[in-house]
Amino acid sequence: MTLSERIDSVEQRLLAACARSGRKREEIQLIAVTKYVGIEETRNVLAHGLVHMGENRWQDAAAKWNAISGETAGQPDDAVWHFIGSLQTNKVKEVVGRFTYIHSLDRTSLAEAINKRAEQLGITVPCFIQVNVSGEESKHGLTPDGLWDFARELPSYSHIQPVGLMTMAPLEGEAEESRPYFRGLRQLRDELNERAILREPIQGLSMGMSGDFEVAVEEGANWLRLGTILVGKG
Repeated sequence: MTLSERIDSVEQRLLAACARSGRKREEIQLIAVTKYVGIEETRNVLAHGLVHMGENRWQDAAAKWNAISGETAGQPDDAVWHFIGSLQTNKVKEVVGRFTYIHSLDRTSLAEAINKRAEQLGITVPCFIQVNVSGEESKHGLTPDGLWDFARELPSYSHIQPVGLMTMAPLEGEAEESRPYFRGLRQLRDELNERAILREPIQGLSMGMSGDFEVAVEEGANWLRLGTILVGKG
């Protein structure tokens, strides 16, 4: 399939999921996960109107970022970069200031590093708090029980703006098996807002990937991280 065909296919499935769940298409943002493709393929994604780019590691993203949005890009495209992988504290200086959103805030040491770098740059960084709803040892993120104490710390970091929660469902199995994890994240967000722990309510739910995005939409996702089904493998 061509990129246009993949985009059309995803859009049709997304519209059907919205219809089933009584949601509006404009409530949902697509993040094109470009980690498996190169500079030209990423440019092509932007040319097709997908502005949200997702990358897992700075080492893999650096050439694309520099070519498209960096000093060597000439006139930068309107790309909005999302860091969606686990972020090591020693990589924060490379990511903050280049990536608009960070989807993997999950510990105090990382919050401190992000806040320090953002303060140096005079910016505020929108962050999703990553929660390991499934409890898999292979996945990063806070435990659901650990979310509350961590959230209470965040108002003290003036250069971090919590905008939502993020999770990853188990990669193996049928899409329907992801539903309890997506529903669990939505319930955590709602409870977090009810408790009024953060400075202001959050709305974002970053959940749903190529194999389970329709279920994620049905459970309230408003940021979908789509790789091969949307972008291809290069």
